Amino acid sequence: MFVAIVGLTIALTIVAAVRTRTRADYYVAGAGISPLKNGIAIAGDFLSAAAFLGISALIYSGGFAGLIYALGFLTGWPVVLFLMAERLRNLGQYTFADAAAFHLDPVPVRLIAAAGSLTVIIFYLAAQMIGGGKVIQLLFGIDYGYAVAGVTALMLLYVVFGGMKATTWIQITKASLLLFAGTLMSIMVLWRFDFSFGRLLANAVAVHPHHAAILRPGSQFSDPLAALSLGVSLVFGTAGLPHILMRFFTVRDGSAARQSVFYATTFIAYFCLVIPLLGFAAIAILMPDARYFTGGDTGGRDLIGGLIGGANMATIHLADAIGGSLLLGFVSAVAFATILAVVAGLALAGASAVSHDIYRNVIARGNVSEATELRVSRLAAMALGVIAAMLAYGFQHQNVAFMVSLALSVAASCNFPILIMTLFWRGTTTRGVVAGGLLGLVSATVLILLSDTVWTALLGLADPPMPIANPALFSMTLAFAGIWLFSVTDRSMRADAERNGFDAQLLRSELGDRAVR
Repeated sequence: MFVAIVGLTIALTIVAAVRTRTRADYYVAGAGISPLKNGIAIAGDFLSAAAFLGISALIYSGGFAGLIYALGFLTGWPVVLFLMAERLRNLGQYTFADAAAFHLDPVPVRLIAAAGSLTVIIFYLAAQMIGGGKVIQLLFGIDYGYAVAGVTALMLLYVVFGGMKATTWIQITKASLLLFAGTLMSIMVLWRFDFSFGRLLANAVAVHPHHAAILRPGSQFSDPLAALSLGVSLVFGTAGLPHILMRFFTVRDGSAARQSVFYATTFIAYFCLVIPLLGFAAIAILMPDARYFTGGDTGGRDLIGGLIGGANMATIHLADAIGGSLLLGFVSAVAFATILAVVAGLALAGASAVSHDIYRNVIARGNVSEATELRVSRLAAMALGVIAAMLAYGFQHQNVAFMVSLALSVAASCNFPILIMTLFWRGTTTRGVVAGGLLGLVSATVLILLSDTVWTALLGLADPPMPIANPALFSMTLAFAGIWLFSVTDRSMRADAERNGFDAQLLRSELGDRAVR
């Protein structure tokens, strides 16, 4: 079953590769995807290893406190729907930097937008590859390093040969399979507990080492400020994810982009209801069963850290416990297809930032053939894959949902402020965007490096200087303040022209192609 589903994705890539002829085909599937299909693909992009494996693992480890991730991911979608989807589609062609640079100096704006995108994508890619490597390691018993290398090779196959057309159809396929798998497992779990969620929770409380504490919120956070900062990164980081923003350009117009987000929100909301159920079911069903822990029946086993493959594999083990090897094979294959599809979308967005924003529009100033640009894009995808694989190896013991939250912190601190200010504030100037974007990007990255995630877990140092792992509350505030301050103090002639150019941008963002006509 595993080989069949992976083989299906490869077959889709081969078909798409034959039909990918132009730059528009490769980047945005020729802007020919329908709103419903694009909505399913967006949901597929977002329902990654962080959702399917990471959130259930957080709930398995700490109970209801893990729900902040599911709710934060979901809450970000209305921001995208009402504020950004239609305007972005009307202003851009391939990447969100197209929209950000519409009435500003394109060279520095594209550079800062590309830097933010690439930082987010590398963090996000590493998180997905951790999940993929763990699934392969658990199923086939091979070394984790070889497993990550295999994930990287398959991802590059999708991106290098199939582009956005292949990635879109793989996302549609795996999103449909993922929603089906989640629904099937939920029904089987509820059937085991007589369709009583209360009985399920009672069993989970009885066997979990923290007992009733798993029903209390906030147990995973050192203080309310840490929870608030995480919430800020989840909500606003969603609106700054480059691989999600890129999907707005795969449909025909702004209205279709808005419809796509509506469909995506519906599917994501449903899945965010399913995931907590699976997390608590993993507690109630797996913890009493010694087969799923290292050491087996030996006394004093670690019910959280001792799960074979780590807590990220809780949903995979749950599939085996309730459905045997057949369901295990299906869910593992779906989880792996989920990871492959998401990393393909991420790599494509990163490659586009390098080839379209940096190479074509900054280095070559538009004087480059489509063939050369596509070649640069494919080389960039390969480089990103290697970097992400190295990070996945270094962070292999981190929770994947937590790793994604770090990517969202950077997205909320750099991409989101740039987009909001350029789309909605007339006073925004190039100097403001570059200074504020750099403040957000650098502060978010440095604070993550100084937090427990890197300072202690990776470098092995004690007493991290930054007590909060997700710094978005501080770094996003710095970015907005920087854009405002450096814009209002910019009295140059170029700044005056940029403020006057905002009116043309506003007309185009609201009316789309009708404004041009």
